[in-house]
Amino acid sequence: MIRCVDFHGLQAVEFSKGDYTALLVPSVGANLVRLANTRLGAEILRTPAADEVETFLGRPQVFGLPVLFPPNRIEDGRYTFDGRTYRYPITIEKEHNYHHGILKSQPFAVSKAVETDGEVLIECRYYSNAANDAIFRDFPHEFKCKITYRLSAGGLEQEVMLANRSRTPMPVGVGFHTPMRIPFAGGTDADYVMRVAVGEQVELSGRNLPTGRKLPLSEQFAKLRDGGLQVTGCGPIEAGFTLREIDVDGKPFRGALVENLRTGIRTFYEVDKQTTYWTVWNNGGQVPYCCPEPQSWTTNAPNAADPAAAGFQAVAPGDKWRMKFRLYAR
Repeated sequence: MIRCVDFHGLQAVEFSKGDYTALLVPSVGANLVRLANTRLGAEILRTPAADEVETFLGRPQVFGLPVLFPPNRIEDGRYTFDGRTYRYPITIEKEHNYHHGILKSQPFAVSKAVETDGEVLIECRYYSNAANDAIFRDFPHEFKCKITYRLSAGGLEQEVMLANRSRTPMPVGVGFHTPMRIPFAGGTDADYVMRVAVGEQVELSGRNLPTGRKLPLSEQFAKLRDGGLQVTGCGPIEAGFTLREIDVDGKPFRGALVENLRTGIRTFYEVDKQTTYWTVWNNGGQVPYCCPEPQSWTTNAPNAADPAAAGFQAVAPGDKWRMKFRLYAR
């Protein structure tokens, strides 16, 4: 099923397949604001309520699947690459940093909507060029961003693709500020734990920028790898980590999951090899969500002592870059 619907005054696309239903708002960063497994009663993502629409428009990063390009923070809102200095507005005054990227609020167009027996495919596109000052002013490259959603009986597959249509190499760093809903199917905060495929903790400065030091996991964060950590109804968490696979059901797992200890139902967020770094953030700990944020580069990678080691990448003129994810419940 695919249909165009009104979502609290915003045009949205609702689609479903098997036990899953999803809701996409193309005009706000092609953000998939709802994904639910109706058979399990599991609401996987935080969805804006009617009285939260203004918050969603102002801070889309705390709902659904908001794309960050570039991810997390850029020190002093600037970096230099290939002889060019990139400048962004300061968005966190107390840290003097830019954060959360230039695509999360931009209007995408639905370029394809197809249903087959096995899946629903929704494709959204955004084009940046010299006539689009919202992006080009701060990031002077002509490019295309295509976000594709495939919904099947196995859950959701998401792909973000960036194509460099400019004449110079284009820096590419992508992340998702994904608020996984907790509780996702009744119960209390204490019924739920999160596990994440973290490796070492990345030390952050008072400006929430990596210092260059990597530390062994603390006793608290070691629970993310083994057993699970309660991440809502608790104290604040804002931390950065390298990625190292964990064992889930006897198999290597690259991602994050939330488990209801009372029922055994779990929601999963799988990432691909492009993800090299996590930020885990729970917005103070007293909200019904926690964000395991997959990033293709370490926060502030363009300004790192060794940008390539921090995951910094560039796409040659005419080339494309992709990053893929899966979300599901079982």
